[in-house]
Amino acid sequence: MRPMSENHLPTAELQALDAAHHMHPFTEGDALNAKGARIITAAQGCYLTDSDGIEILDGMAGLWCVNIGYGRQEMADAAARQMRQLPFYNTFFQTSHPPAIHLAAKLAEIAPGDLNHVFFNGSGSDSNDTNLRMARVYWAHQGKPEKQVVISRWNGYHGSTMGAASLGGMKGMHKQGGLPIPGIVHINQPDWWAEGGDMSPEEFGIARARELEEMILEVGEDKVAAFIAEPVQGAGGVIVPPDSYWPEIKRILAKYDILFIADEVICGFGRTGNWFGCQTYDLHPDIMTIAKGLSSGYLPIGGSLVSDKVAQVINAGDEFAHGYTYSAHPVAAAVALENLRILQDEKIIETVQAETGPYLKEKWEALTDHPMVGEAKIVGMMASIALTPDKASRAKFAAKAGTVGLMARERCFANHLVMRHVGDRMIISPPLVITKPEIDLLIERARKALDETYAQVKADGLWKAAEA
Repeated sequence: MRPMSENHLPTAELQALDAAHHMHPFTEGDALNAKGARIITAAQGCYLTDSDGIEILDGMAGLWCVNIGYGRQEMADAAARQMRQLPFYNTFFQTSHPPAIHLAAKLAEIAPGDLNHVFFNGSGSDSNDTNLRMARVYWAHQGKPEKQVVISRWNGYHGSTMGAASLGGMKGMHKQGGLPIPGIVHINQPDWWAEGGDMSPEEFGIARARELEEMILEVGEDKVAAFIAEPVQGAGGVIVPPDSYWPEIKRILAKYDILFIADEVICGFGRTGNWFGCQTYDLHPDIMTIAKGLSSGYLPIGGSLVSDKVAQVINAGDEFAHGYTYSAHPVAAAVALENLRILQDEKIIETVQAETGPYLKEKWEALTDHPMVGEAKIVGMMASIALTPDKASRAKFAAKAGTVGLMARERCFANHLVMRHVGDRMIISPPLVITKPEIDLLIERARKALDETYAQVKADGLWKAAEA
């Protein structure tokens, strides 16, 4: 008999079971249960298969994570070998094991700068909770316990635990559960399309970067522990900052005595066309958050890459009273090592940088000829388009934000393409192994979905700009 996951129940029965017992993340439960979840039963390469046998091109690589594509036998073999040899042991109580040791050494080898140390976690959210504590403990060990405040950005995403969601700037998340927790403040994001007004992108980038300096001075340099940011804001809508933004941020960071935490959960492991987004933007973090592409999503694992400067202080101080049962889980670490081997041996990141990335960029930016597409932004294998009823004025739709974006997402699904919406921005993050013919198919299906959305928007009387 085949496993139940393969010889599955009919779709309707699976949906009913799901509705009866499964609580989904970031979901209105009753609405989904009435509709029925889409049931994914298999995946290979860049394609998913649902319970009705329909093949879907996954333009989001799961949740930004399946960088090497689905169905790699080597990954299953690595997990099986480790499961047979050492399925679990912790790294508490002065203990380690070979997968953790080798993975830490490999990460130190590929990480930029002096990020030579790793604190392993279970996810990006866990890792940013770790970073919050580590930054504060670092300053306490330096005799500056008052340096507690972390500066972040509105519409940034750093996870969904209490600490990580507070670090993030998703106001919808802050409405639930008493967030943000104390000691975290936010500055505005570098989203020129939506918020640039009459400024040029260059002027806007500098103005938004200087909000960091203004916040440091407002809070007090002696109170600020760190600044955290994604090189490119992923879940916020693939917000690619103007070229002037990061150089000015670097100038400000060099001027003040605060740590820089680069959240590379999405940007890391090839997503921007380099191993890390910090290399794409020539950034030099003290701490880097990693997860997702570390194992290509095959098993949950995350980590904090830590600079020599920070690690030396943490290691020399009192016990760092922090950690997780599954920190450096041996099976997850073994799978992550195999994932890194595949990325290196098959030169997947080099191919993105030299071939498929530029090809996708050309095809993606050509979508701006569509009447509903105002701008198309792309870095490596992460991209977005802004939907608008008036390109010249960068207008928002008069309808509630996200109405048109949701319509476009539904038309993508109807055309067997996973493309996500954030408000009225459409975003993609395909597996790094996507081929040129598959890119052509992605663009073909995206354009068809846009055409159908445009027709529906017109028919529903929604082709109207919001009042300025």
